[in-house]
Amino acid sequence: MRVLVVGSGAREHALCLALARDTAVDDLICAPGNPGTEAIARSAVLDVRDPDGLAGLAAELGADLVVIGPELPLVAGAADAVRAAGIACFGPSAAAARLEGSKAFAKGVMSAAGVPTAAARLCETPESAAAALAEFGRPYVVKADGLAAGKGVVVTDDRDAALAHAAECGRVVIEQFLDGPEVSMFCVTDGTAIVPLLPAQDFKRLQDGDCGPNTGGMGAYCPLPWLPAGFVDDAVARIARPTITELSRRGIPFVGLLYVGLALTSDGPKVVEFNARFGDPETQVVLALLETPLAGLLQAAATRRLAYHPALRWRSGAAVTVVLAADGYPASPRSGADVGGGDLPGVLHAGTRRRADGRLVSAGGRVLSATATGADLAAARSAAYDVVDRISFAGMQFRRDIALAASGALASRA
Repeated sequence: MRVLVVGSGAREHALCLALARDTAVDDLICAPGNPGTEAIARSAVLDVRDPDGLAGLAAELGADLVVIGPELPLVAGAADAVRAAGIACFGPSAAAARLEGSKAFAKGVMSAAGVPTAAARLCETPESAAAALAEFGRPYVVKADGLAAGKGVVVTDDRDAALAHAAECGRVVIEQFLDGPEVSMFCVTDGTAIVPLLPAQDFKRLQDGDCGPNTGGMGAYCPLPWLPAGFVDDAVARIARPTITELSRRGIPFVGLLYVGLALTSDGPKVVEFNARFGDPETQVVLALLETPLAGLLQAAATRRLAYHPALRWRSGAAVTVVLAADGYPASPRSGADVGGGDLPGVLHAGTRRRADGRLVSAGGRVLSATATGADLAAARSAAYDVVDRISFAGMQFRRDIALAASGALASRA
């Protein structure tokens, strides 16, 4: 099977690693790829914003399956273009990807499907934003309606900051704050059948103790030993399935990866957000534990045969990933720093590039992810931070508390 992975981040590096382990894959291409994916996949030039260019590349390569990683090409209609070329594609249509592309659209789908989520208001003027902030109170939650690369959400007690974010974005969803820990659940779906993957938890704040600004994610771990029994089945029944059913009712079946971000509130699980693709950095840990060959799973979804796919198999133990970010991230990340340790086992590339002289340098906000597995969370944490300690670049930022509380709680119960 020839598989084309679209994207250039740590998520796509993790997808390539998992696909490379699948014996059914005899040719793997990552476009545009990064210095990490180049070691396991062929690279190809691609502007991910160009759906027709992507479809043309897939046809030129003779791809059997296209896996689209980032949200931008999905919302732009890349999956539609690939399918129109007669090639199997793992990724939702532009219409279905509006679940991520528009917070207002997602809220409408949830309302129609009876999916539990935060009360919200769509605001397009300073007056309506001020009224919504007054209605819901502190802490204020303001979300850009469209795509914002994981940085469109502000959660703050500062009313002026909330109003400023609303004004900057223009069209926002302001909603009630959801209390409780958050869980990321990935669901592979072909528009009818749904196969959930292991739930994970990521860490959005820049600094230890959940301090500092929101980011695209500073680390993650799985599995989540503190989840109640039956959580996944319940979340599929009450959230994922009604959402997929409602989209199908509207004539826009969702084929790909439905990312369900949940808050475990005092009133039960509620949706914080939907994404239309694998999340980063959760993908790094979830795929590290997946034993089932990935290509077959994604192809079954892409060809609407997911109901016939065998039950998933998972490796025992746990996985932890720690994101290493550039100096100045997230507001003004600085690029061009020499990177040491980028070729270590377990290191996934995101914001890196290879200079003409062969040196690896930083080239983005989140530069690398250090991912490791272990017999339990404590062992996986230790292994991941051992990798972190062997990586270096000027101004490197990372958290030291990824999975710390969960592994400590397990140790105290032992």
